[in-house]
Amino acid sequence: MKDIRLVALDLDGTVFNDKKEITPRTLAAIRAACARGVAVLPATGRTASGIPAAFTSIPGVRYALTSNGASVVDLTTGEQLVNQPFGTEQALKIYDLLEQGGGMMSIFIGGKSYTTRANAENHMDVVPENLKSYFRTTRIEVDDMHATLRTHAHEIEKYSMIYHDEAERDAAWRAIEAACPGVELTSSLPRNMEVNAPGVTKGSGLLALAAHLGLTRAQTMAVGDSGNDHAMIEAAGLGVAMGNATDDIRKIADVTTDDNNHDGVAAAIEKYVL
Repeated sequence: MKDIRLVALDLDGTVFNDKKEITPRTLAAIRAACARGVAVLPATGRTASGIPAAFTSIPGVRYALTSNGASVVDLTTGEQLVNQPFGTEQALKIYDLLEQGGGMMSIFIGGKSYTTRANAENHMDVVPENLKSYFRTTRIEVDDMHATLRTHAHEIEKYSMIYHDEAERDAAWRAIEAACPGVELTSSLPRNMEVNAPGVTKGSGLLALAAHLGLTRAQTMAVGDSGNDHAMIEAAGLGVAMGNATDDIRKIADVTTDDNNHDGVAAAIEKYVL
């Protein structure tokens, strides 16, 4: 049996079912792994402040990989163990490009999410219904984003965009690729684009945390379902695709488990960890 000591779990479409719940079986599996001394952590595109307490309050859950790997924090001490931000000038350049293309923009800075008041007022309609409450309660609205970005230099973790349609998203994707070669572009939702600094992925964050804990790549497992999980599933010693995962994730995973509405995370932990 594999000696898995670090388990990274994506949230939406993975740990949470379509009702945004952690089922009793999945909760029991995470609890059992933590009780055995396995580090089980959320690995998400969200900020630390945006991770639901339903996960972070599980006894033994100590770490969180956030902003697609730009930050890993110790939830018990608040210490940032991994920090992989944008350079300030590149961050400003990306902001100016994204602002021109429309869509709902969120900028993740120092563990919090920011947008402009104008953007929040004009583009909330593109946010999926099951995420609108999350957006409204976690976004900090500011008037001058340039000033905010410069004030928080070396803390700018990620850009997240949701567009009105795929064509609008694809045009923005091409514009960022052309103007900022090397940046990490991923997607976790329909019509979504997420932008991280070059080399910054859930995979790089996972391996950095493993090194911090004195663990090898072979002792890591990652479970996910969508584009921003790709690097993490490739990087882990055991990469697990959810049954509801996109085709590209299923192709690169080592194994596939059940879907998020049928306790896929629990099945993977029970089989490969417990």
